[in-house]
Amino acid sequence: MQPEDKTQEIVETAERLQAIGSSILRAARDELYLGMRFLDVALSSFSYQMDGSIHRFGTDGRVIYFQPQMLGGLYKVNRILVNRGYLHMVFHCIFRHFAWRGVGNNIIIAGADQWKNAEDRGNDSTGKTSEERMCDLSCDIAVEHIIDGMNYRSIRFSRSLLRRETYRLLEKEGKTLNAQRIYKILSGWNLSEKDLTNLEQEFRTDDHKYWESKKPDQKPNPMLSRKWGEINDGIETDLETFSQEAGERDGDFLEQIKTENRSKYDYREFLRKFAVFHEELAVDDDSFDYNFYTYGLRLYGNMPLIEPLESKEVKKVEEFVIVIDTSMSCSGELVRRFLEETYGVLSENESFFTKINVHIIQCDEKVHIDKKITSQEEMKDYMEHLELYGDGGTDFRPAFEWVDKLLEQHEFRNLKGLIYFTDGFGIYPHKMPSYKTAFVFMQDNYRDVDVPVWAMKLILDEYDLNGSDRQ
Repeated sequence: MQPEDKTQEIVETAERLQAIGSSILRAARDELYLGMRFLDVALSSFSYQMDGSIHRFGTDGRVIYFQPQMLGGLYKVNRILVNRGYLHMVFHCIFRHFAWRGVGNNIIIAGADQWKNAEDRGNDSTGKTSEERMCDLSCDIAVEHIIDGMNYRSIRFSRSLLRRETYRLLEKEGKTLNAQRIYKILSGWNLSEKDLTNLEQEFRTDDHKYWESKKPDQKPNPMLSRKWGEINDGIETDLETFSQEAGERDGDFLEQIKTENRSKYDYREFLRKFAVFHEELAVDDDSFDYNFYTYGLRLYGNMPLIEPLESKEVKKVEEFVIVIDTSMSCSGELVRRFLEETYGVLSENESFFTKINVHIIQCDEKVHIDKKITSQEEMKDYMEHLELYGDGGTDFRPAFEWVDKLLEQHEFRNLKGLIYFTDGFGIYPHKMPSYKTAFVFMQDNYRDVDVPVWAMKLILDEYDLNGSDRQ
């Protein structure tokens, strides 16, 4: 056979394998679409490309790459496995796992602080650190948990004992099982190498080699994240309106979508809503003209024509109230976490004035204690000797009445707002107060409630409180 003929044969074989693999993936897409019309845009957002080096298949959010022999073998065994794999990759994209960067890539993961430095972490045969393996596993479990909770013939498959037991243990520790939450739970299990390997073998469906998070030198593509964010928004709208008949068939998929789409906040930025303008002793660089300054130095030697202003107007938080719901429904651990994170923000000079006037009120169905904080040192001492009082029901009105009395006594000069940490179930005041009010919930403990129209409603998780940049 001539070299030209051999080359032509190789090209034809590759084209044939590309066509067969693409046909299999299109068939999976079409079968999924028949039952899940709300995923129409997501299912059709990929092109297909053969890649002999990939394990089975994987995606970067734009293209589904496939290993033709493995894909064909999986299809022969059971086409439902291909359907599930396709949906698995779609869900990775919907929840933007391709851009999720774990602890080693500078996203702060609460509860994962037991990881050592990168060079001390154990690597597996593929060169992945234990941390990277846990991130991958968490993403895979998150989407498999959703798929297994959906009731469609195209993806129905029996669950192993290990899978059922893993779900049971995870569900005991949290309602919202997204990748970040699962990562935190798994980190607390102290998994052995054998346990970790068994879980990887059970839940690994696709290859993550094309994810942006696997390429430390590659910055996340904002256009790609925006594209899948818009698809995500459309799915939520469709599920809540036109596809309500699906209902129980979708399991907790809608709830996961809502969690993902919920507005995220940097806690520092949120507290700045309660900021006021004041002058501080500091060089005001914004109003300083360096041209006049340097011209004077050049002309007269050591005599600048203009000196920088010795004070500038800054906007920082000076006065606000923190109310802690100490009822039976709010655990002490949860309250401590709220206060610790708030203290972390209070400790930042760029966020708060040196002298502050912060009242921390503990209240269930009555006010138990009101601690006035005027400096970082006092806040630190309060945290070190924190005692919680109250274990009754929840009534928000006493705290607002207390603050109104403080205002009458001129305890505050310019109170900008009140932050109420709670689970949300209680009696709200009917009258709108004269200051901004926010009811703040932790996502781990959150149950959907309606707050008064005059109040802000903020739902945070550990990543929001830490100000993490989350795609």
